[in-house]
Amino acid sequence: QVQLVESGGGYVHTGGSLNLSCAGRGFPFSDFAMKWYRQRLGMERELVAGISKTGSSLFGDFVEGRFAMSRDNAKSTVFLQMNSLKPEDTAVYYCHARRGWSYGAEYWGKGILVTVSS
Repeated sequence: QVQLVESGGGYVHTGGSLNLSCAGRGFPFSDFAMKWYRQRLGMERELVAGISKTGSSLFGDFVEGRFAMSRDNAKSTVFLQMNSLKPEDTAVYYCHARRGWSYGAEYWGKGILVTVSS
């Protein structure tokens, strides 16, 4: 059974940091591109960051250098280090796995809440 389990969310003040983790199980993790999406209240889900099988990463324009994404294939885990958080970063963050960058079987985590207070 495929599982993506997010952890590390919570409540921080403006300017604070959080490190999200996503542990994957039940699929060949190293063969999958991994992404983080977020959904803010009343808005559509948007791409935050992604990392390819080979470790290349990209970020949404709104990130502006504040976040870093990495993967540890030995632990089947990806990380999203978020710094200089803003109230507008408040959202539910979802882990996503897909065999290809934009094709193939895909899986979603249940999401984890990040709240940034002003």
